[in-house]
Amino acid sequence: MSALICGFLSYDTVMVFNDKFKHHLQSNMPALDVRFLVPDIRRQFGGNAGNIAYNLKLLGEKTLPMATVGMDFHQYADWLDTCGISRQYISVMEHCYTPQNFITIDMDDNHITAFHPGAMSFSQFNRVPHNVHFDVGVITADNTEAMLKHALELVEANIPFVFHPAQSIHDLDGDELMKFVEQATWILVNRSEWQIMQKRLGLSPQQVAQRVQALIVTIGAEGSLIYSNETRYQIPAAAAKAVNDRMGCGAAYCAGLVYGLIKDIDWETTGRIASLMGAIKVEHHGTQNHSFTLELFKARFKKNFGYALII
Repeated sequence: MSALICGFLSYDTVMVFNDKFKHHLQSNMPALDVRFLVPDIRRQFGGNAGNIAYNLKLLGEKTLPMATVGMDFHQYADWLDTCGISRQYISVMEHCYTPQNFITIDMDDNHITAFHPGAMSFSQFNRVPHNVHFDVGVITADNTEAMLKHALELVEANIPFVFHPAQSIHDLDGDELMKFVEQATWILVNRSEWQIMQKRLGLSPQQVAQRVQALIVTIGAEGSLIYSNETRYQIPAAAAKAVNDRMGCGAAYCAGLVYGLIKDIDWETTGRIASLMGAIKVEHHGTQNHSFTLELFKARFKKNFGYALII
């Protein structure tokens, strides 16, 4: 069984500011000219497609990210090879850089992010293969043209897919979002993304759920909501041992969701698998630095939810 993850890969440079932005930003400043001393810095592998693929691989599934990367991709390529993640559908653009995120985090967990799309600007030139079977596809954050094109290609190839727009929700207008609602099999958004989507579509969760097989809305420490077949499932959050880094939790949840879809697991259990994936991720700094065995995962699942996970 396999999943095709259409999105982007990036290098993420994360800098920690050991103070609060609000102490240095004033509303009456004539111009923004501030300097943040960041003694803690780390560079990590990221991008939603890479993060989802990494988490699915931890669950033992074959996962194939599809993305465009740049001339500086060799370190990330080595990492994917080490993890056993295929690079078959990753295209290298030799004239530009791999997408880059530069993120500064303060003590209130506020983020200031600068994003350089680089090779992501050309991801529409990738094509979903029609001669290969995939059990599930994912459309996640990417340039808008690529997201629309790859969604249509998944439909034409008869591949059911999850629409997980993540940060790209800000780039999509109401008409574009409606196209995804009409084409997607499942939709996954967090609470703030759903608020944007709802405002631009003018539809309730139930109305969106009538057009797809399920709408899933994550609500942080409160868990998640799954709307499917006129039923609303309230999924509890899994207990995290620590809250160290929320970056990448949505991708980890998405991987758990896709795993449940591939295995044809019921919604209540699928939601709990996804919830536990997010909890494991939040315990670790970075988006691809956590790991576990399936036996340990099953043990934590039973401890959190009170019943055995049979997979």
